[in-house]
Order: sequence, then C-alpha cells, then structure tokens
Amino acid sequence: MSLTRNAGATAAQARNSRWLELLTRAGFIGYGVVHLLFAWLALQIAFGNSGEEGNQNGALRTLGEQPLGKFVLIAVAVGLFAMAIWQAFEAAIGHVSKTGKERIFERIASVVRVVVFVWLGWTAIRVVQDASANASNRQEQLSERLMASDGGRWLVALAGLVLAAVGVGMVIYGLKKKFERNLKTGEMSPKTRQLTRRLGTAGYAARGSVFAITGLLIVVAAVNYDPEKARGLDAALRTLRDQPYGPWLLAVMALGIAAFGVYCFFQSRYRKV
Repeated sequence: MSLTRNAGATAAQARNSRWLELLTRAGFIGYGVVHLLFAWLALQIAFGNSGEEGNQNGALRTLGEQPLGKFVLIAVAVGLFAMAIWQAFEAAIGHVSKTGKERIFERIASVVRVVVFVWLGWTAIRVVQDASANASNRQEQLSERLMASDGGRWLVALAGLVLAAVGVGMVIYGLKKKFERNLKTGEMSPKTRQLTRRLGTAGYAARGSVFAITGLLIVVAAVNYDPEKARGLDAALRTLRDQPYGPWLLAVMALGIAAFGVYCFFQSRYRKV
C-alpha cells in the first residue's frame, strides 16, 4: 500500500512539473499552427488543385517546406510529446474534480489524446527525416487488406462508426461549450472570454463535422468494398468538395478549423495544465 502511495505521489509530482507545463503550453501553440495549415490546405482543396494531403500529415509536411521549417517541426514535436505525457498523467491520476462516469469518460478521452499527440509528434519527426509517406495511401492500403475478409469489413465499418460518434460528440461538446470547464476563465477579461468561447464553439463543431463525415465515408467504403473512400480526412474533404455547394461548405469548415487553431493559442495561455 505504501508503495502504491509513493508511486502515486511521484506521478503527481511529475505531473505538476513546471517544465512539463511550459512544454505543454508551447505544444498548444504548435498544435494551433498545425490546424491553421490544415485549414489552409482545406481551402486549397475547395477552390484550387492542392496536391498535398488535406489532413494534419499534409499540414506538417507543408510546415517542413518553409524556411527553418525542420527546426520548427522539431519544436512542435517536443511540444506534442509533452502534451502526450501530460494527458497520460491525466488518464492515470487526473480529472479528480470529476466523479463516476464523467471521470471515466474524461480519462478515456485523455487516452485518445495521448495517441493523437504521439502520432502527430512522430509524424513531425518523420517529416524532418524525409521519411513521411502519404498517410491517406497507407490508410487505403490498410483498409483494403482488412476488407479482404468479411470480418475485416465489419471491423472497418465499426471503426468508421466509432469515428463518426467521436465527431458527433465533438460537435455537441463545442456547441454546449463544455470546453470552458478546462479553461481558467476567471483570469480572462470579458472580451477575451467571449472571443475564446466563439473560437472554441466554431472550432470543435468544424473538427467534429470533419470526423463525422470521415467516419461515415469509412462505413460506406466497408459496405460497398471501396477502400479508396477509406482514406481518412483527405477523402472526406474531397468528397465534400464534389457535392452541390461543396466548395463553399468546405470553405466554411476550413474557417472553423482555423478558428480551432487560434483557439489553441488561447489554450496555451489559459488551459488548466
């Protein structure tokens, strides 16, 4: 029992590390930059002929092509890994202000964030190493292998349903402004709080919509045995563009994703870490 308490105390001390907090706050800035570039790629897909992937992977590659891009990518990767460590502690011993099912849900959400931040950080490192392959192609190839059997197609469809559910949940999370619970709103001026609320609402709604559409496309791909449609965010954006009024809808969604990018800058200052 003493060993358990000591381990918990050590974990709590590590979670409260000042350096981890500073790196995590810097990570939010990098995360915001990635989403701003993602939004720019979405706009290019809507009205241009973007040859780059319309997802975070493409955004990181775009960043790497800029002057000092690889140096910035390394900084972004360090911040993302710090965010992953922070969320790992949150999953293990955090969210103590919540109880019951709400705390369980938040801890599961932290686990998902760990996976996302580690994946983005690792992708940034691979871009620095010039070793980042096209993520959409890899996803299509994986889907094609899974769809080779009926069981695999059901698995792909289930993954699509989960992703769609996450997207819907993200939209609700944004529209209900639940993200404010994680912010130090008491330190904000009224104008800052209003702006942050609007950015967060638009940002989560846009991101959730993209994830929901992506998940539905994956389900359709599994049902119709069409791996080409199971290419993730990039396929979702291009499918949306090809619909009536699609470019304008995609442009609105891109603005929402950009809003989330700016919201991340406010999180860097006001997020409870």
